[in-house]
Amino acid sequence: MAVGALLAAADVDAALAACQAADSFSFKTFFAKVGLSAKSSDEVKKAFAIIDQDNSGFIEEEELKLFLQNFKANARVLTDKETKAFLAAGDIDGDGKIGADEFADLVKA
Repeated sequence: MAVGALLAAADVDAALAACQAADSFSFKTFFAKVGLSAKSSDEVKKAFAIIDQDNSGFIEEEELKLFLQNFKANARVLTDKETKAFLAAGDIDGDGKIGADEFADLVKA
């Protein structure tokens, strides 16, 4: 299941189009455009579970790199710069990965 299934297709398409160029991804803008920041805590947890592809309970750097593909299979891969900035913004405890609570805070930021 893709995160896009929880959201309106038009919103997903618009959010992906807005960050199509390399180094144009902004998690705040993306979460707002895609409608995830307006979703309930349960829906955000469902999105986290989908993005956490290895079911480790965390979103690691490699999973962040493929973040957009969780919304649409043919979406681009995040650049190293975008991935590192995204990880730095979400990794509140400094363990090198984003946990479910950190993700929820990031979505609602």
